[in-house]
Amino acid sequence: MPTFAGVNHVALTVTDLDVSERFYTEVLGFRRALDIGYGRLLLHQATGFVIGLLKHPDATGGPFSELTTGLDHLGFTASNRAELVEWETRLREAGVEYTPIRDLTLGHHLNFRDPDGIALEFQAPTALYAAVLADVATREVTDEEVLQIARRLLGDEFPQPT
Repeated sequence: MPTFAGVNHVALTVTDLDVSERFYTEVLGFRRALDIGYGRLLLHQATGFVIGLLKHPDATGGPFSELTTGLDHLGFTASNRAELVEWETRLREAGVEYTPIRDLTLGHHLNFRDPDGIALEFQAPTALYAAVLADVATREVTDEEVLQIARRLLGDEFPQPT
């Protein structure tokens, strides 16, 4: 099977290029790399990650909903929970609504939305979850082993068959 080197970019349809660009640059630290008229490419210099902001002339508009087929949310990696606390402070200072950090089995989560309501998240994996991902990345794992790992990690949170 062919492989790929990683995620290159994500492109988001927005209602106002200027408002969205301001959010991603001023709040999240991206910088404009290219303006193509109907879109802007924003680069996060430290990671090399690119977000494309697009305003399609024939877009139907309407609010974002993770309940519609397509994007559920865009997750950014945080190194640890302490970094999430820093982001929580940053979001508060920037006037961005957010859900306070949630500590869950697989990680610590800080959820917020961009100006179009697109769901965004910073997530820092727990040590146990990070170890599992590192292990699974290095070897072939059977479907049964995946279920066993999930049951071990999630315990009572693991969905029971109905």
